[in-house]
Parts: sequence; C-alpha cells; structure tokens
Amino acid sequence: MRIRSITPDDADAVRDIFAAGIASGNATFEVAPPSWADWDAKHHPDLRYLAVDDDGTALGWVSGTPVSARAAYAGVQELGLYVAEHARGRGIGTALLRTAVERAPGLGLWTLQSTIFPENTGSLTVHRRLGFREVGRRERIALMTVGPSAGRWRDTLLLELRLA
Repeated sequence: MRIRSITPDDADAVRDIFAAGIASGNATFEVAPPSWADWDAKHHPDLRYLAVDDDGTALGWVSGTPVSARAAYAGVQELGLYVAEHARGRGIGTALLRTAVERAPGLGLWTLQSTIFPENTGSLTVHRRLGFREVGRRERIALMTVGPSAGRWRDTLLLELRLA
C-alpha cells in the first residue's frame, strides 16, 4: 500500500468510497456524494490523501475541510476519513490519518478535529490511537434520511487533536 495526494483523476474512487460510507449509515449525514467540482472546492488542496494498493486500487481517503471562515479558525480543519469496505481491518485508516496528522503542521494547521457517530467504533479507535480526544457530544443532532439508520436521530462525538 502507498499513500499519495488525491488528484482529479481519483474523483470516481473518492466518490465510490464516499457513497459506500453514506450507504453504511455510520459515516456521515450526507445523502449523496457531491460532484468532483464541489468536493474539490470544499477540501483543503494540500490535506487530501488516497491509499492505493500495488495495482492502484483505491483503499481509502482522508481530507480536511475548514471548520469556519473566521480568521481565528484558519488553522483548524475537520477531517473526513473513509476506508473501502474490502480494505477495512488492514490499518488503512490509521495510515491515512497518521499522514494527515504528520503533514498538517507544515500546512500551518494547529488543530484537527473529526465528528464521528458513537457507533462507528472502528473510526473512534483509529482516532484515539493517534491521540485524538473526545471534547464533546452532540445529542440528537440530526435525523438520518438514508442507510440503515434512516428515521433515527443520531448523536455525534467531537474529537480533536492539538498539534505541536
């Protein structure tokens, strides 16, 4: 496995992995993947990485988005971490998250955060392993409209990592 920056050529792989996360009901409140143009405009240009296997098959991705347009939050990014179902349990998520954590300070970032459903124990484990700590819980934040959780209100956990 190797990790590299995401390029426009990866749009289909990013979309497909994101769509599977949506369908799982435990990855996001989103109901459909955005277009590449929308995804590209929203995500930090230098904090987006794709894990691929030896034949180039996408295994997962991590990327950052700003948490606020306010100047005080310029160094804070919300991370999205998605691993293809067939690649789970192989350390892909840990490797991707570690890459983002290691490279973030060089991008002028001082805090990374992630919002995770409490039921997503795999993602919580990966984040905690890399030093993220729970700083809050939002209760009944939104009603799920897709996936196995459709029709249920969901809580989220806010995890953060302060960088050196």
